[in-house]
Amino acid sequence: MNTLARWARAEWGLLYVTVREPLVKRRWRAVPMTLGAVALTAAIQLVQNQSWGYRFVQEVGGVRAEDPLWLALLRTPVSLFVPAPDLPVWGALAQILFVFGVAEICLGQWRTLVIAYTATLAGTLYARLGIWLGFDNPFGLPSSDALVVDTGPSAAVVGLAVFVGWRYGAHVTAGAVAAAMVVEVMLKGNLAGKEHLAAIVAVVALIGLSALRRRHRRSRTGVGSGFPPIQS
Repeated sequence: MNTLARWARAEWGLLYVTVREPLVKRRWRAVPMTLGAVALTAAIQLVQNQSWGYRFVQEVGGVRAEDPLWLALLRTPVSLFVPAPDLPVWGALAQILFVFGVAEICLGQWRTLVIAYTATLAGTLYARLGIWLGFDNPFGLPSSDALVVDTGPSAAVVGLAVFVGWRYGAHVTAGAVAAAMVVEVMLKGNLAGKEHLAAIVAVVALIGLSALRRRHRRSRTGVGSGFPPIQS
């Protein structure tokens, strides 16, 4: 048991301490953006379940690979908060509350949004590439996926989980999230699973850029950057 506790402390200790202090001091005021995102997602779900609201939600936030690229890019920011029609809304709300909340405290609001939208956009762009490659290609998708409504926070959640896990030393957790997405693709091979992998690839690119920037900063100042303090 002591071994397990030591491992848990090494894996999540820094993350726990970083998140706990702001929550104890400020409680829900520590994550205003996250609460806004949860409220927005719940409101969109309520609207799209109305007979008059579904069309409106699709017009402002519904993304399909068959849409013109400019229109998909315009709708992508809203699409992150449009719950996927085939999944229970409470799952999307729980994902946003937990993962966005942790990321907001650890990374700050703007970095959280940049990573979330980068991951979501990577999935949106991959869908078009996958359909172009075709179902026969291992990285491709069937043409029928062009009609699938491609919304929800899952790609952003996966991307944020990997980035925060890497940034705060929870490398096993970040690797487990990535591995779970690989297994999902192996078992299902559907659009959502492959988009999650695209999101991870995009976030890994961000991680590489972040590491290069820190290395450059250290070489200029001669001072090591011990990682974390990135929250704003």
